[in-house]
Amino acid sequence: MTLQHIEKTVGIGRHEGGSGTGMEPLHLLTRTSARILSRYGVLLGFLVFWQVAASSGWVNSAVLPPVDTIVAALWKGLIGGSLLGDIAISLQRAGLAFAAAVVVAIPLGLVMGQARAVETALDPILQLFRQTSALALYPVFILLLGLGEASKVFVIFWATLFPLLLNTISGVKEVDPKLLEMARAYGARRLTIFRRVVLPGAVPSIFVGLRLGATTALLLLIASEMIGANKGIGFQVMNAQYNFQIPLMFAAIVILAGLGLIANQVLVVLQRRLCRWNVSAG
Repeated sequence: MTLQHIEKTVGIGRHEGGSGTGMEPLHLLTRTSARILSRYGVLLGFLVFWQVAASSGWVNSAVLPPVDTIVAALWKGLIGGSLLGDIAISLQRAGLAFAAAVVVAIPLGLVMGQARAVETALDPILQLFRQTSALALYPVFILLLGLGEASKVFVIFWATLFPLLLNTISGVKEVDPKLLEMARAYGARRLTIFRRVVLPGAVPSIFVGLRLGATTALLLLIASEMIGANKGIGFQVMNAQYNFQIPLMFAAIVILAGLGLIANQVLVVLQRRLCRWNVSAG
């Protein structure tokens, strides 16, 4: 901001009235508060209602503790370090499975979206596997891979694979045919068309698959850690429930929700940076 711009701003405030300079921060604060309330007002109201209902005895506080008790349990678990190890192992499992799904699904989806013969050959078996619940197959994975890390990572990978794969295929097929015809008319080679037209056109749909896959990974993470695990956020939820440590159970649930929100926001920001040309990228 230049000195001229500052002087201009101050001058405008003075011309609008003697108290103009003093009213500007108040006006900014009012607009900011209105923006926050319009976006998070319902959520804040829900939390206030929860706090009042639990504190006033409208609900059983042993089953549904007040919000401040949950926050205190969350703070104690994070500061004391008891939840940090669970967060680390959960992120390791979900991250490894998600990365493996990305490595497999995106290249396969790009090939299937362009090569009709490959899609015709693979589509029936992929549709069969997609319609079979990953949780229903989890006992099979345990029999094949044991109760260790391999079965937990694989069931998360399995469930995450299909949203990403299907959205990648859909993104390739939805590329504007006129752009492909124009590229061919200008003599572009197949590799150039793929890099400059097909791949950029499929990126928005791929990011939709990434966000769905991240959500699915966290959902399956909880289920996999509830069976045969002794560490992780999902295990902490079940263990706290068995020991009737209800505030700690809700604290672990809050952590899971927070991880999902962070993962989604990271992908949204990345999508906006990579798809600035796309109006719907936001």
